[in-house]
Amino acid sequence: MQRVRQQVPREEGVMELRALIGNTDEAWQSQANCMGVDPELFFPERGSSTREAKEVCRGCVVRVECLEFAIANGEKFGIWGGMSERERRKVRRARVMQKRGIVAAS
Repeated sequence: MQRVRQQVPREEGVMELRALIGNTDEAWQSQANCMGVDPELFFPERGSSTREAKEVCRGCVVRVECLEFAIANGEKFGIWGGMSERERRKVRRARVMQKRGIVAAS
């Protein structure tokens, strides 16, 4: 049975991030700017600013890997690779449209 999540509480999202970072073979994560930063920063309350989290991501040498990981794994919460879930959703849609040969109107 697949687990359906409407909205994950912030604490649960933080726990997922800690588990992911602590229990993975993804070598890129050890190079991330966010290592050692409180994971709660990357799961702001709805309507709160994402600026600080995105600032940590800015200039990170593994930002692309982080973003691709989040997109590939359907991460629906938090800041990954410097993007919010809404921003990642736009990237996913654009990729699907590009794959189908549909050009997005500007």
